[in-house]
Amino acid sequence: MPKKCAAFEVVVFGTQNVGKSSLILRFITGEIPKSYSPTIEDMYQQINCKDDICILRITDTSGSHQFPAMQRLSISKGHAFILVYSVCSRQSLEELRPIWAVIRELKGQNISQIPIMLS
Repeated sequence: MPKKCAAFEVVVFGTQNVGKSSLILRFITGEIPKSYSPTIEDMYQQINCKDDICILRITDTSGSHQFPAMQRLSISKGHAFILVYSVCSRQSLEELRPIWAVIRELKGQNISQIPIMLS
């Protein structure tokens, strides 16, 4: 029987068509989608953490950066971040720089305690 429940916000950023949704769906379902479908969507996953239950709220962000207010809100709420790029596109990596800058700005001195993955 679980002792307690904790919730964490994980935010996934990257340009369009780099595989953000595929990574998330692979984690949640164990399968890789066979077709591309652009999304702005929240997905939830419950996992066991030793004897406790953790709920991950995974935010699959839009590949476009048309919504800076939404981006800042996602970063403000985020407990962990995954920055996704395509190894076939240097541009997709370069486009993560401004997002990284906003994460550093909003998280400030706490940045060293926040899980951030470049994938």
